[in-house]
Amino acid sequence: MYRFLLSRQWVTLTLVALLLVPAMIALGIWQMNRYEERSARNQLVTDALAADPVPVERLAAPGHAVTRAERYRTVTATGRFDTDAEVVVRRRTNADEEIGFHVMTPFVLDDGKVLLVNRGWIPADGPSQTEFPKIPAPPRGETTITGRLMPDETTEASGIKDLEGLPDRQIMLIDSEREAERLDADVLGGYVAQTGPEPASGLPQQLGNPGKENAALNYAYAIQWWLFAAAVPVGWVVLARREARERTADAGRDTDTAESDAARTESAAV
Repeated sequence: MYRFLLSRQWVTLTLVALLLVPAMIALGIWQMNRYEERSARNQLVTDALAADPVPVERLAAPGHAVTRAERYRTVTATGRFDTDAEVVVRRRTNADEEIGFHVMTPFVLDDGKVLLVNRGWIPADGPSQTEFPKIPAPPRGETTITGRLMPDETTEASGIKDLEGLPDRQIMLIDSEREAERLDADVLGGYVAQTGPEPASGLPQQLGNPGKENAALNYAYAIQWWLFAAAVPVGWVVLARREARERTADAGRDTDTAESDAARTESAAV
């Protein structure tokens, strides 16, 4: 009854099914790994934002690369802003997807070291973004700020190309080592996205809390792939059994037809 399984059509169908099952299982495992990675990353963000503020020099130092566990930690610093060495970071958007600049102002600590502070977003004065924009001044004199500690920006992590030949006092990426050379100072590794105090004029717009990745979507995809993998052999069995029933029914009809023809021939001969 199942000899049809040796036909070219069914051999091909069986081979495709045998290839699909492990491929779908592997895709499900990959999605589950992505779910675990994203969940772990989200937990790091949650833990960092919930941690008590600490002085920035407890986590950062010149030449130190900010780690994943240190990223987004709330830090405090006391010193003064050096607006003479202020630069803007090109091609940055705000919550409304408007293109403008981030304002990066060196912050000189009491011990003379420099902390790079991203004070937030400002709009571009014109479409060319070649002119240095007007930037509201930060508080004068000694002040204490708070913010989230961030690692140096790289093209690999951000997808932003580090272009050359930019207009004066404009950069593409915040890089503490490069800024240390420009400022000829001891610059703490990474930078701080300022969260306080808030600017009186509303500008620069301080950066919002980091978003969390949708780990649940990867979990759903993993379950989906595994359900597909389970459905393939079930579907193969259903198709094979239906084919067998149809062939059996066809064979029965052929037998009945042959018997009827034989009976008519016999009656005619009599």
